[in-house]
Amino acid sequence: MSQRRKQEVTGFVRADGSKLRNGAGEELLLRGVGFGSWLLPEGYMWKFPKEGDRPRRIEAMIERLIGREKAELFWDSYYNRYVAEEDIARIAEDGFNSVRLPINARFLLAGTGATGGAPIYREERLKLIDRVIDWCRTYRLYVVLDLHGAPGGQTGANIDDSEFDRPELFTVEASWRQTVDLWSMLADRYKDEWIVAGYDLLNEPLPEWFSSLYGKVMPLYREIVRAIREVDSRHMIILEGVHWSTDWSIFEGAFGDEPLDDNVLLQFHKYWNNPDTESIARYLELRDKWNVPIFMGEGGENNKDWYAGAFRLFEDHDISWNFWTWKKLGTTNSPCSIRIPEGWGLLVDYLQGGAKPSAETAERILWSYLDNMRLTDCEYRPEVVRSLLRRAPVRIPAVFYGYKGEGVSFGRAAAEAGTEQTAAGVGFRTGDRTAIRFVDSERTTATFAHGGGEEWQPDQWLCVEMSAGDWFVYDFIGDDSKPQEELAVRFKLQAVDGAGKLEAALNGRTLGSVEARGGNWREYGDIELGAAGPGDHALTVRCTAGSLRLMWLELLSAARK
Repeated sequence: MSQRRKQEVTGFVRADGSKLRNGAGEELLLRGVGFGSWLLPEGYMWKFPKEGDRPRRIEAMIERLIGREKAELFWDSYYNRYVAEEDIARIAEDGFNSVRLPINARFLLAGTGATGGAPIYREERLKLIDRVIDWCRTYRLYVVLDLHGAPGGQTGANIDDSEFDRPELFTVEASWRQTVDLWSMLADRYKDEWIVAGYDLLNEPLPEWFSSLYGKVMPLYREIVRAIREVDSRHMIILEGVHWSTDWSIFEGAFGDEPLDDNVLLQFHKYWNNPDTESIARYLELRDKWNVPIFMGEGGENNKDWYAGAFRLFEDHDISWNFWTWKKLGTTNSPCSIRIPEGWGLLVDYLQGGAKPSAETAERILWSYLDNMRLTDCEYRPEVVRSLLRRAPVRIPAVFYGYKGEGVSFGRAAAEAGTEQTAAGVGFRTGDRTAIRFVDSERTTATFAHGGGEEWQPDQWLCVEMSAGDWFVYDFIGDDSKPQEELAVRFKLQAVDGAGKLEAALNGRTLGSVEARGGNWREYGDIELGAAGPGDHALTVRCTAGSLRLMWLELLSAARK
């Protein structure tokens, strides 16, 4: 982690108008990762089918296979190993400044009192959360506490560990009361922990098929906030909208004459869609209208090229963000990939009605899984982190030029000359009026739904078309651990009308050019950039002659090109 990132993690985080500020009063953007599948194991992160898609189903399977006593040993090891101190250290070292910690209420609840009164909590499990918070304080990472699975379920789906796929939080009084009590307990426990950035009250409440219950969300939020404020006046309240945290209509009236609170961060989630300003325009509009900061609190599960665009989008619009997720089984699109144990398919088959493995076989597979989840035994994928942070070396698709608007992130010669003509678009970045095309496709609309991390197919790739005088800016950061590393840039180009010339400038200083000839797509370069050093950098590319199409540019180490 850079010295600057370490210094910004200090003191209680607070909303100040549309900005976040740290304890020193400095503006702050949260840049973090989520701990999906730790305290709320999600079946897709285990590569399990629907029959094992949530904690209670996974738990039942493991107990059937190896018995209750060994199942308890398994889960004790699982919770202790999945997120360890070495994970926290690596996240900080990678340059993030925060983590989002999802909590399953059932993980913490031990029952209720003898008269059915206040909930009883499992102290030994709360201490697991305490321990991670302690590590985060040591390594300077803010912590967002996220109620991912509320009592009874706030979503009515696998992601909240619902028993019957119904959001009983909103229909069963006891679940409502337990949720309020849970947040009161957590707020009282962590009221003096400045490293806790805020309380994310409910993850993704109520998809649209439960819209008849939308009217209950704000009353519950208000009751939770009142309970928190009785014991904790300092921590930020983080609120998610309905329908997978995409619909903020429930917040109308929350910031008027009777504001919910004066220290609120609004959260949205973003998956599998266009990484462009148009896709988040409503959130930006409401940020200005309500004068509150906003947070892309969960997004990812795509490929590295999408990450290079989406997370730059958030940065350029001053939106805090959190990537989902840090670690999962057999993956290419998270930083940490747990190696798939030999025989894992036997568990999958069993869940789908196949033969039951012997207890000895199941135990061997499950304990291999425990061994493999340690960070040192995972396959670490630094290219994912580099794409999220736009840290060199990294490939950037050309259509993901900056999002700060015309005259700052791009310029169009035809617009300046007043001679532009409207061109057919592809449904992406339409407001920029830049010439975005498919590289080679009969498609008419861009697609960014690549949930498994699969690479774009040839007919899905986009490019920008440039005429003489057009320019685009691609921001990136240098590697703090290699301040003297020499960089170069390479381009994938096509000359539109026989020839075209592209010039590259780093931080305003022109460093070279390439000339494309012929009508085929080819790689051109490399233009030497020198030692960019730590911090933020801007690479500007300009078409100086002819017409070109640019598919991608790659920042690479000059020593390894």
